[in-house]
Formats: sequence, C-alpha cells, structure tokens
Amino acid sequence: MRSRIAIAALLCSLIIAGNLIAQRWGRRGYRPREIPDRSEFPTWENDPLFEKDVFTFARIRYTPHYHRGWDADYPEADWNFSYRLQELTSLKVNPNPVVVELTDDNLFDYPFVFLSAPMSVIFTEEEADSLRQYLLNGGFMMVDEFWGTYQWDHFYEQMKRVLPEFEPQELSIDHEIFHNVYHFDEFPQATAIHFWQQGYTYHPVPGTELDHSPHFFGIFDSNHRMIVLLCYNNDLCDGWEREGEDKEFFQRFSVRQSYPMGINIITYAMTH
Repeated sequence: MRSRIAIAALLCSLIIAGNLIAQRWGRRGYRPREIPDRSEFPTWENDPLFEKDVFTFARIRYTPHYHRGWDADYPEADWNFSYRLQELTSLKVNPNPVVVELTDDNLFDYPFVFLSAPMSVIFTEEEADSLRQYLLNGGFMMVDEFWGTYQWDHFYEQMKRVLPEFEPQELSIDHEIFHNVYHFDEFPQATAIHFWQQGYTYHPVPGTELDHSPHFFGIFDSNHRMIVLLCYNNDLCDGWEREGEDKEFFQRFSVRQSYPMGINIITYAMTH
C-alpha cells in the first residue's frame, strides 16, 4: 500500500509541476542525435552564495566503440532528471549537468557519475587508472542501458581492468537502495520508447533470449561501500529522456520506474 501511495503521489506531482514538458507529449518522435533547444526544458536558479554546494549530475564521456556511445539519451535525460531531483527532493541541484572525461582534473569534484551504454566502452589505461582512483577515494558510478549476456561480458572485462580484486554482487530486492525514498516490491525496469512502441518490454538484443529480466549488481570496496551500481537489462535513463513524448510511456516508465529508482540511487550514493 505504501508503495502505491508513494508512486501515485509522485505521478500527481510530476503531472502538475511538469506542464512545460507535458505539453510536448505526442509532438516529438524518433529523431537524430542533436542538441535540442534548452529553452524547451525547465530550468531554475539557486542561491548564488551556495552555487558550489549543489548536486551536479555528471556524465562520463568516452570514445565510443559501438553504435551507441556516451551520449545515449543525452542531454535530455540529464536535464530532465536534474529538474526532477530539484523538484521532488530536498537536494539543491545544478540546472546545468556536466560532461566529464575520466582523465579530467575535475572528475573528483563530482561524488556521483553516470555512464551510459557500457557496451561501447573500452577504457584506455589512463582512464582505467583514473576511474579506479575516483571510486576508491569516495566516488560512485551508476551504469545504465545495457542488455544481454554479450554486453554484460564486455563491460565485466572492462571493470575487471579497473577493479580486479572486486566482483559484482547481485542485489536482492530487500536492499536499502530499493526502499530508501520510494519503495519497490519488484525490480524496476524501463525500456527504450522505440522498442516499447513495437510491443517489447525489453531490448531484443543478443543475449536476452533466455533472460531479459532486470538485475542490479553492486561492486563494493574493502570497506563494504558500494562504489558502482550496474543496472543490467535496463534503460532507466530513457524514462528520463523521453518523458515528454508519450503520456502512456511517461506514466508507465518515467513515473513508476525511472524517476523513483533514479532518486533512490542518488539518495543512496550521497548518504553512504
């Protein structure tokens, strides 16, 4: 009951406060990757005295080696999710998310980083070393939008180059990350809107034939702190990016899966 009440309240809040985005329902279909007009998306101002004390959504940029890359769902997902964090939580959030490379000097300024489409990642030695330092010195990385055993095996090998001493551990549904703000009775899962429009609830890619259910894996350091969350068989960020394109998709995935889980992840990362 608590879960249904919380999700219903979230739905009402998103619909009432999100009129600017809701006006775009049904207006935008599939489009090539191009930077949209920022003025079509909500923005806000924070107290300039505390401009360095806000949460900034940071996305990892890397050299892509596959047909999807670091900019999957960018920048709409980052803009929309930052807005919902500002709207629905007590966090003060930077309205301008950033893109950062693993070798940038300012990587360590961001306690949370987001990596999309890890099938396309092949870390350089310098990137792997920098990511290792970042994670073992307090950073947290969320990885999203990868499906099937082939994509899993590829990124598993990449992460073993970064953290060879640690194995991903599958999380159970009773883990705190599924209950700290919004309560989930089942693992959340979102699919890309174009696959959903074809009747799929998952990405029909090689390796999903036997299992396309969602799984969440944590990588924990020697102090048992989760430093990486792998959202496997999931595309949560599509629920962020595409919230303004279809009302049914918005209600089914953005409201009930992507935003609640995203908020839970940020809350967990910032309090552990």
